[in-house]
Amino acid sequence: MPSLFLRLLVRRFALLLGIYTLLRLGFYWANYAVFQEATGEQVAWAFVYGLRFDIAGLLLLNLPFVVLSLVPSAGRPWQKLVRGVYLTLNATGIALNLIDTQYFKFIGRRTSNELFTITGDIQRQAGQLVGHYWFLLIPFVVLFGLLWYAYPMPRPEAFVATRGVAPRQWWRPGLAFVLVAGLTVLGIRGGFQLKPLRTGHAFVQAPPILGHVTLNSTFTFLKSLGYQPPERRNYFASAEALRAALAAHQPEARPNAPRDNVVVLLVESFASEYNGIENGGQGYTPFFDSLATQGLLFRHHYANGRRSIEALPAVLAGLPSLMESPFITSNFQTDELHGLGELLGRAGYATSVFHGAQNGTMGFNTFAGIIGMQQYYGLQEYPGGAKSPDYDGHWGIFDEPYLQYFARQLSRQKQPFFSTVFTLTSHEPFPVPAQYKSRFTPGQLPIHASIRYTDFALRQFFREAARQPWYRNTLFILLADHTSQTLRPDYQNTLGSYKTPLLLFHPGRQLPAANPQRITQQADVPATILDYLGVPAQGRLLPFGYSVFDTATPGRALFLSGGSYFLVHSDFVTELTVDNQVRLYPYANHQLSPTPLATPNPEKLQEYGNELKACVQFFLNGLADNSLYK
Repeated sequence: MPSLFLRLLVRRFALLLGIYTLLRLGFYWANYAVFQEATGEQVAWAFVYGLRFDIAGLLLLNLPFVVLSLVPSAGRPWQKLVRGVYLTLNATGIALNLIDTQYFKFIGRRTSNELFTITGDIQRQAGQLVGHYWFLLIPFVVLFGLLWYAYPMPRPEAFVATRGVAPRQWWRPGLAFVLVAGLTVLGIRGGFQLKPLRTGHAFVQAPPILGHVTLNSTFTFLKSLGYQPPERRNYFASAEALRAALAAHQPEARPNAPRDNVVVLLVESFASEYNGIENGGQGYTPFFDSLATQGLLFRHHYANGRRSIEALPAVLAGLPSLMESPFITSNFQTDELHGLGELLGRAGYATSVFHGAQNGTMGFNTFAGIIGMQQYYGLQEYPGGAKSPDYDGHWGIFDEPYLQYFARQLSRQKQPFFSTVFTLTSHEPFPVPAQYKSRFTPGQLPIHASIRYTDFALRQFFREAARQPWYRNTLFILLADHTSQTLRPDYQNTLGSYKTPLLLFHPGRQLPAANPQRITQQADVPATILDYLGVPAQGRLLPFGYSVFDTATPGRALFLSGGSYFLVHSDFVTELTVDNQVRLYPYANHQLSPTPLATPNPEKLQEYGNELKACVQFFLNGLADNSLYK
């Protein structure tokens, strides 16, 4: 009898592996533009490597089923119970992987435990999410039906009452249990290697971006539940060597610095791909394009992450996203962290954050308090809240009325003030108010109409702001949180997926000299603001970013993508792989070659490699030890 159940267990597990191969194929097809730089052979190997992660993920998910399958009973009621557990568990896995075929388009990685951090948002939008992604129900029904139909049940003649195990065969069930237990542990570990299989192992291939194909969402989600902090790095033995390689540079005191207001406009999904000024006039943002000609536009600017929840720590505290989980929801969120709210508040500024979504969305209100922002304005503070006619029915208040509200609220704040507004309309499902649907028609992507509307909302905001007494002594900084849907082939690569605009605009004062061709990143914003205002950091400014006005630094950008760390300079892009290999690529604006330089400059390889390693070590060990400022 044990041999019968072992054969059934193998067949049932093989069925799941087949289902997951189909899910991987669907994921690859749905996100083909991201992986098109890979050859057919490389994609095939990514599928082969994926079997290892499928086995690990499926065993983790199906542990209850595996245990129940070892009970030596062929009775029909028991076998129906085992099948019920099997179908219930794996329906969840199928749904998770199907959802990720679309969710990946927005976050650029497989799903992790972040789903628990946005549970409230999902519940509020459940109706519109189902309405927008109803087509995912079709493959779900097909795959679940296949699982139901093809599930191997014992043959009818096997349904007989068992009378125990013959005395001479007492060892058989025990041997079967030991064998299955051993193989299960081995499968979950991913083999005999020293350390268990982890997400980063998927990216040790060429090109690394195929790691997302190799992975499955069941594995990444379940692995993230038992959250483990990132591994410490010890590339440098001494603090002196680390500091030397880190290439940190604090801005010098600026004489006669103005005591201006500062307004940061963090625009949802406002990727460079959508504007015209960076794309030969072909875009969806006529107002932004015109404003950029009057301000200081940095044309080589990159986001530090791919998710909204990663933007605020970078923009308001200079903390890039160099780990898989967002800082706001990580175990490090209680670490010592100093942000612009605290630093400018000490200098006499009134500080505030505005976000028209439900209070608590992505933990923004909590994070605003952590970095010392004095006031937070969410959906609850907006007149009428979710019952307002300005509510979009999904996330919060439409951009046009919310930015008008923002302008009016700024007029009530004591000057000088520092305020940040995070827009939201150009977020999935990319709504446009009913009265503007004929005016802002869809482009080739669903987001294009929403971007047109958001650009219009920005125009209306500046029109209203220009009437306010504080307008001409205010520095405006406009940037995006991350990229989103992509259509242009030249943006469909690692660099392009982080390429966003950065615009500094002052209506009443000439800005300090700066090189618009320098590399910039979101984490440069705190240093830039403190430098411009002449506010001393007093040891409370992280070393990752530079002021854009700092002529002593060439500029850089940092981000984590596909398990690798990247450091962008104006001449080369440096990659630090999951297995600590350093690679060098030639830099071209928002375009990264799929293959590194075969014979890189050895001096640059060492210099930039050490700089990137220093940033990674400082970030990870600093968070682990709560010593970022020590």
